[in-house]
Amino acid sequence: MSTIREHSEARLLVPSLMFIALVVAAVASLGAPLITSVATTFHVSLDSAQWTLTIALLSGAVATPVLGRLGAGPHRRVTILATLAVVVAGSALTVLPLPFAALLVGRAAQGVGLGLTALMMGVARDHLPEGRSAATIALISVVSIIGVGLGYPLAGLLTEFGGIRAAYGLGLFVTAAAFLTAWRSMPVAPEDRSAHVDVAGALVLAGGLFLVLFLASETGLWSHHLAVAVVLAIVAVLLLCGWTASELRSRTPLVDVRAVRHPAVAGANIAMFVGGIGMYLLLTLITRYAQTPHSAGYGFGLTTFVAGLVLVPFSVLGFVAGKLTPRVGMRTDAPLLLAGSAIVVGGGFVLFAAARSNVAELFVAMGVLGFGVGSFTAAMPGVILAVTPRSETSSAMSFNYVVRSVGYSLGSAIGGLVLATGTGTGTGHPFPNDGAYTTAALVGIAAMAITAVTSLALPRCSPETDPIEEPTGGTGRTTTP
Repeated sequence: MSTIREHSEARLLVPSLMFIALVVAAVASLGAPLITSVATTFHVSLDSAQWTLTIALLSGAVATPVLGRLGAGPHRRVTILATLAVVVAGSALTVLPLPFAALLVGRAAQGVGLGLTALMMGVARDHLPEGRSAATIALISVVSIIGVGLGYPLAGLLTEFGGIRAAYGLGLFVTAAAFLTAWRSMPVAPEDRSAHVDVAGALVLAGGLFLVLFLASETGLWSHHLAVAVVLAIVAVLLLCGWTASELRSRTPLVDVRAVRHPAVAGANIAMFVGGIGMYLLLTLITRYAQTPHSAGYGFGLTTFVAGLVLVPFSVLGFVAGKLTPRVGMRTDAPLLLAGSAIVVGGGFVLFAAARSNVAELFVAMGVLGFGVGSFTAAMPGVILAVTPRSETSSAMSFNYVVRSVGYSLGSAIGGLVLATGTGTGTGHPFPNDGAYTTAALVGIAAMAITAVTSLALPRCSPETDPIEEPTGGTGRTTTP
């Protein structure tokens, strides 16, 4: 009877983990399709409206390592519920008829939920059988990407019929449902865990990440105030270097930097960083190209909702790849899977560079991108967790997600910078020339080539032969996954 009950609980736990990861990703991405609507509704500039997306990414990047450390300890269930409560409260702020500042606060609170994805992986690894947990972790990684593809068209559709409050209302509904789901399904962490949050380290890391993502988002700062941008970049580097040195000395580090230095983990994070730049770059290029009006001499002038539908192949094929990757991974090394996935994404860039004369070609390129991203994100946890102690799952994957967030932000910024160089003056419209998109695609191809080479260079590791010791602030013993 006990075995039957445990099997039933495991069966309910998996969809719960998927749903929560999907919701937090979709809600955080709601800012992307609503930027223009926010600008017109609140009578602010597009640059100001862009912060409804940027601030969610910022708060997510800052919260992720903190939640990862809290989630490694005995209070993981409380951490998950408290975080979702913050997300629900933020969602309520986005719906209420309040000033623009309140909307930004609400979006920042929603972005905190991005840190839950790694915690969902930790729950899966602790409470599911080994074979089941690996496949579940891969899918959690994938649905966090798919959430972007689902949130975009839904937000566009609701905005067209009910305004931005209707779109944000959907966010409130699904986050409340996620909170109730977590309340019913989240188990407590194993009893032999301890976790201490390095508050000072968290503040220094937050400052460094804020400056990095701020500089990536405010591309105009580099062109109009180069000296200020350079000074801020130097400050960011100093903060992050100081944080790294502090973490190496700490007995209770926020992130186990020694583990991050492991060749497999370090290489995987480099691949995630460069690959994230390329993946988000292509996503940005295709959606922007689809919405460019015919008056620019190219583009299709699609509405927000129809442009969002271009992301459907991305989500569908990304999910398919996520389901297939664990099975392929049983016969293929994870580094090889990462390299192959990077090549697939590079193929999406090639398609976009060579053929974008009709919407169908954009659908094909987006589908190829989705399959490559789905496979890449599903294979990534296998590389890191193969050498990571079970108790450090949330912390290790949290760091990887911070790296991914920074890569995505830089990908968006690089796309904006390349397209800006192709925007002519005195042409009567603010759109770049068609050739600028080809140039950006070539940059993306180079990024994915670097990612593929980095992935192939990763060592083939196994937990039996190459484990990482737990940090001294953990359980006090060496553990293998």
